[in-house]
Amino acid sequence: MMQKLRTNSDWSASTPMLPAKGPRRLALYRALRGLIESGQMKPGDKLPTTRDIAGRFGISRGAAVAAYEMLVADGFAEARVGAGTYVAGAVPLLPAAPEPQAIEAEEAKPPLPGSLGCSTADETTLRIFRMLMNRHLTQPSARHFHYNDPAGSLALRVEVAAYLKAARGVNCEPDQVIMTAGTQQGLDLAVRALLKPGDPVWIEDPCYVAARELFEGTGLSVTPVPVDGEGIDVAAGIAARPEAKAVYVTPSHQYPLGVTLSMARRLALIDWARATGAYIIEDDYDSEFRFAGPPLSALQGIDGSGRVIYVGTFSKTLLPGFRIGYLVVPRALRERVLTIRRLTDRFPSTLAEDALTEFLRDGHFSAHIKRARKRVKAARDALVEALRCDRLTVSVPEQGLHLVAELDGAEDDVALAHQARAVGFGVKALSPLYAGPTERRGLVVGFSGFEPQVLAQAARRFVAGL
Repeated sequence: MMQKLRTNSDWSASTPMLPAKGPRRLALYRALRGLIESGQMKPGDKLPTTRDIAGRFGISRGAAVAAYEMLVADGFAEARVGAGTYVAGAVPLLPAAPEPQAIEAEEAKPPLPGSLGCSTADETTLRIFRMLMNRHLTQPSARHFHYNDPAGSLALRVEVAAYLKAARGVNCEPDQVIMTAGTQQGLDLAVRALLKPGDPVWIEDPCYVAARELFEGTGLSVTPVPVDGEGIDVAAGIAARPEAKAVYVTPSHQYPLGVTLSMARRLALIDWARATGAYIIEDDYDSEFRFAGPPLSALQGIDGSGRVIYVGTFSKTLLPGFRIGYLVVPRALRERVLTIRRLTDRFPSTLAEDALTEFLRDGHFSAHIKRARKRVKAARDALVEALRCDRLTVSVPEQGLHLVAELDGAEDDVALAHQARAVGFGVKALSPLYAGPTERRGLVVGFSGFEPQVLAQAARRFVAGL
């Protein structure tokens, strides 16, 4: 019985795609064969005339005829005298392609009260930044239209150096400042400029996880050094690994325990670095938020021998979304760090830099810090009060943007952290922040970026379930 012929009057839905180069007859043959094998052109469908397809693709009619003859010869098409060319009645079909899965855009969920890493910019700060950014967008300088200095703009580095001298006692000039995309890039640049795989380094234990992962991921030989009430135990580090090439510390406000490195330990650490030629990577991530008395001077400011690399950021004081941090490096390391920066991330954002330069120069940053410190302190006090219960021991931190609620050693802080998040309280368990097993248990809770009443309500929901 003769198969009923079908006419595909609108064959444009199955229009083949031809590559820009190569023999036209082969390209057309392969494209049409692919449509037939995949089932997009079905048995009995009429192929367009060779004149039509040649005109549509701008190829010679001879190339189209040759492609059709190859389809017929290979059994993919049938030529019917006086009727045209049709898809053959029986051709091998490829397995059906799976239905593409729709990708739904995920909405960014706001962090739960108590989450770490939240900034505390207020409406006044945001309004000023909108004004500054708009000014630089509507009246852009020539700087925005060519490549920037890998170290960042000189104007911004002048302001950062002046601020660090006045606020943190850092001993530096603008040429020692290198702008970065936050703390993590600063740490990465420091590690790659100083160290090679296999080099021994100390880290605090417990430690900022992203730093530890960076050191381990770059092949360094990492030695965790215990932290007590005075900060990192320098004597323990020397006993465990005296030949270490570098140490990573958070001396102003140790993460996560919140202690401050004592002056005796600071001097011991600097003496060890000078004697061995090691470097100290000082991460000073939130020292602006001190609530009682002036902060101790930065290690970099009391070093004097070029053994300290100072890492700072505007993520905690302003917005993580700006992605602006900085390194202060000894001059002997400057060119090496800049070479790495230039090869991996040519230069910082000139638009954000210019706005921040004016923000610092015109006194807006100092005013912002005063407002932010007041709001953060109110949130801290509300959180401490809400967490008071028999199972938690909470010390009121005199600095920083988080606190540790201590638990009995028999408690499971990981399970309690899950329980807290289930009721909308975004805490982090303390024990996983240690490099190895520990008997210490606790919850690390942030209090920056949340209204006091919101933070207190979340904490009380959690405490009520204990």
